Amino acid sequence: MNPIINEVSATQLKQDIPSFKVGDGIRVHTKVREGDKERIQIFAGIVIARKGGSVNEAFTVRRISYGEGVERVFPLHSPNIAKIEMDRESVPMRARLYYLRGRKGKAAMAIKAKRYDGAKSK
Repeated sequence: MNPIINEVSATQLKQDIPSFKVGDGIRVHTKVREGDKERIQIFAGIVIARKGGSVNEAFTVRRISYGEGVERVFPLHSPNIAKIEMDRESVPMRARLYYLRGRKGKAAMAIKAKRYDGAKSK
């Protein structure tokens, strides 16, 4: 890529982004403007996809709200994202979790969770 474009886009990259991957449960704090006021709204769910790179990187978060599946795509380096928090870590077996779209109930959020305690598996 052009070095001038790289230099300009490097100033727009956020530095305070936690490392998360597909399958992790996260909470995205977004800035919402209503008239002349601004507030923070939280969207919590499972990351089902990450795409792009550098300034153009985006991720898709899915959650179940009142029995309906809701997905939102967030640009990773957007100024409208105040903060990203990790809820839980998981061990996905795929790069994209689009198969969760066809599931219902608890199964729609079921992904193998990572063990945090020092338990030995035999």
